[in-house]
Amino acid sequence: MPLKVSLEWVDDTKVINHPCDTLDNVSLGGLAFKSTQGIPNGQAVQISFPLLNKDLSVTGQVVWNKKNDSGFEIGLEFNDPDELYRLRMIEQICYIEHYRAEIQHHENRYLSSEEAAQEWIRLYADNFPELEA
Repeated sequence: MPLKVSLEWVDDTKVINHPCDTLDNVSLGGLAFKSTQGIPNGQAVQISFPLLNKDLSVTGQVVWNKKNDSGFEIGLEFNDPDELYRLRMIEQICYIEHYRAEIQHHENRYLSSEEAAQEWIRLYADNFPELEA
């Protein structure tokens, strides 16, 4: 899923776009993404998802960097319950959009986002893990 990474500095006077466009995985409490550059641990990072909604974003903190042949994999953690909830909604939207693309590719059937959401919810929502309190 394409995404945009912005670094939020402590003084909140500037936002710097970071070269990143690939979400690697989403899990309870965090996500990982690939980047050509590392980000210091502890750095606050705002992630937005322009394909979903330009105003939809979450803010987390870098907790790890792993160097690999193509750059870095960077892990974020989300401690704020509101951010965790927003991340879970984004995760579901990503699954639904992936389902929509798979149906179009494999069945040659076009679904609107709403139709894909209704089908995905009917078929898979019961298996979507709950957030732990």
